[in-house]
Amino acid sequence: MRTAYRVETVRAAEQALMARLPEGTLMARAAAGLAAACADLLGPRRYGSRVVLLVGSGDNGGDALYAGARLARRGVAVTAVTVRPDRVHPGGLAALRAAGGRVVGPEDAGRAVARADLVVDGITGIGGRGGLRPEAGELARTVAERGVPVVAVDLPSGVDADTGEVAGPAVRAAVTVTFGTHKPGLLIDPAGEYAGEVRLVDIGLGPELPAEPDVVALEDADVAALLPRPAAETDKYRRGVVGVAAGSARYPGAAVLAVGGALRGGAGAVRYAGRGPAGTTVLARYPETLVSGGPPRKAGRVQAWVVGPGLGDDPEARAAVTDVLEADVPVLVDADGLRLLDAGHVRARTAPTLLTPHAGEAAALLGTERRRVEESRLASVRALAERYRATALLKGSTTLIAAPGGGPVRVNPTGTPWLATAGSGDVLSGLIGALLATGLTALDAATAGTYLHGLAGRLAPPPAMASTVTEALPEVWARLLRPA
Repeated sequence: MRTAYRVETVRAAEQALMARLPEGTLMARAAAGLAAACADLLGPRRYGSRVVLLVGSGDNGGDALYAGARLARRGVAVTAVTVRPDRVHPGGLAALRAAGGRVVGPEDAGRAVARADLVVDGITGIGGRGGLRPEAGELARTVAERGVPVVAVDLPSGVDADTGEVAGPAVRAAVTVTFGTHKPGLLIDPAGEYAGEVRLVDIGLGPELPAEPDVVALEDADVAALLPRPAAETDKYRRGVVGVAAGSARYPGAAVLAVGGALRGGAGAVRYAGRGPAGTTVLARYPETLVSGGPPRKAGRVQAWVVGPGLGDDPEARAAVTDVLEADVPVLVDADGLRLLDAGHVRARTAPTLLTPHAGEAAALLGTERRRVEESRLASVRALAERYRATALLKGSTTLIAAPGGGPVRVNPTGTPWLATAGSGDVLSGLIGALLATGLTALDAATAGTYLHGLAGRLAPPPAMASTVTEALPEVWARLLRPA
């Protein structure tokens, strides 16, 4: 599991650790890890290669300078471009010069970068707020125009470490070398898109960090531990029964896809409650389904409900949403269900509720603009969970999941652009709904389902379709449940 902490927490942990160590120890550890990452990227021909350091003020620039000194001692031609020549880290500057490195001002950045094999971004790091200042923004544009690979020091300059927001120009890195712990902005878009490959360097910060992080990203072993496994005495009812209220005469395919995701989600049975031809279509594709043509309340006993995909917006659709929300079982609401729900009804529920909007739907639920949701994904998912007193899953290039009452936000690391296809969200809804029915909490079901869905999207033959994502799910399950 990857954990991430806000800058304030990281700074406090660093101060506590530095109080127990000789002066300069943390910077030396960071510089050693940064230099090693740069050497790896340069490869076996690093001797004689050219590295340019973009050096801002403070410790971030110091890390870059000390790493540059290490590289210079190994035969690399290192040039430091100082953003603010009057505010450069003095110890790092002396070390670089002693190792044979060159130092130039920002006016020489273009010439230096044009000849570089690698650029090290040490402009602002985690202390930056509100975007880059003009002179630093110009350096970022120069690097982008030259197309030279960039290694970011702790965090790409110009992105917000705590929120993942990007205000104006920012450095786009091939690799980010971060120290001590991940920062939320490295895991959350849009900032995550600027980070490239993230490498964590251990500088001994772990014991100083609190037990509860701000953001977590689960990995294979974490998700495998969540997945339900039937025991010898299990029957289909003990495995869980999930109800699906989805589809309509206009969108029967949504019902098929949601049911398909539910059948691949681990539940023992799927009950489908729908109108018109959708039920017939579902039964033709999945004869295992228990189909009911009446309202959800008459479909039979279930342990969780999925409502909304392709449901439409007529009075019967609205009644189906109300029916499901009145059930005293966990409920996942998606797509049309999000438009038809009553906020007060959701907040009043005692059983868990899970809302799964994309950015546009989240904007409508929050009464804001889609652009604002996309720019502030972490704040938006937390706001959804708080406003509706429900677990919120905000879909996107990095899907985020927040529980009501706070706690770490979970980030799904398995997403792929191939999942941006019609019906993919319907499959996800059914998959997560089935996991809810097996007894997982809303937070765990959302986390595991999104993780499985992302892996299936990667595994499905490109270009992926919603139906091929469904077909790839058994292999994903097998991979995660395989004994180590």
